[in-house]
Formats: sequence, structure tokens, C-alpha cells
Amino acid sequence: MTMLQGPLADRDAWSAIGECPIEKAMTVVGQKSAMLIMREACYGTTRFDDFSRRVGITKAATSARLSELVSAGLLEKRPYREFGQRERQEYVLTEAGVDFMPVVWSMFEWGRKHLPYTGRMRLTHLGCDADARVEIVCEKGHSVDFDELGMRQVRPGGGPAQARP
Repeated sequence: MTMLQGPLADRDAWSAIGECPIEKAMTVVGQKSAMLIMREACYGTTRFDDFSRRVGITKAATSARLSELVSAGLLEKRPYREFGQRERQEYVLTEAGVDFMPVVWSMFEWGRKHLPYTGRMRLTHLGCDADARVEIVCEKGHSVDFDELGMRQVRPGGGPAQARP
């Protein structure tokens, strides 16, 4: 299988360093605690102390990760006030945070399949209760297997880049 297509096929002619979306995403969520905070946000956790307790990290680490995830646009702060208490901030998923969830669920499914797992949690479709999975689908709606997946260069407007003569 040759995933890289067109000008990208010559791996020595270009470098992804500093330009790769995976590299850029890892600067935001490359720490275990960041991924686990995103998991917890999806589970409905919104309060600082709950993130710290459920992820099992210090308050300083919780503060640092939440700040990074807010700065990256994956979470946003919203004010709340419990009766008789001062106003505080809760953390909720943004559109970008929801868009990130397939990454979290892919890791969940991979871990369940390839690592020792005795838990009883599964992803399910709430509409019919069947097991759910993350999959790659093309814009025309076709399910895309790994050996059918390619990477090609596109122009800034979105069309395919021309191969160099």
C-alpha cells in the first residue's frame, strides 16, 4: 500500500515537521491528562474539582490542562453559581471539542481490543442500543478501509495539487 500520493510519494522531497495536523494536535492533547479531561468532558464532567478527582491529577495539573484546552478551543468556560457561593467557572465542550471526540473513542476502542481490559463499558448507539464504532467515511458516504486510504496534497482552495513536471 502506498498511502502518499502525487508529489507526497517522494518522502525525501518534503517534510511534515511543523505542518502536520497530527503534530499540531499533539501539542494540545499529547499528555495523558489532557486526553482524560476530554474523556471526562464527554462524560458530562464540567467542574474543576470533579475533573481533578476523576482524572486523578493534582489541582495544579488540572488547572494547566484546562487552561490549555480552553486556549486551544476544545473547551470553554461558563460561569455558574451555587446558592450562597461565589461565581465559579465550569468547562464545557465546544464544537471543536465535540469534533475531537472520535479521536477519544478511537483510543477507547483500540484499548479495548488490544490491551488487557476487564471493564464492561462499550460504545453504543442510543437509538437502537447496538454497539457503535468509529470509522472513516469519504465525503460520498463510502466506508473507507485502511488499504483504501490515501494522502494527497491539495491546493489552498481544496482541489488536487498539480504534479511537478
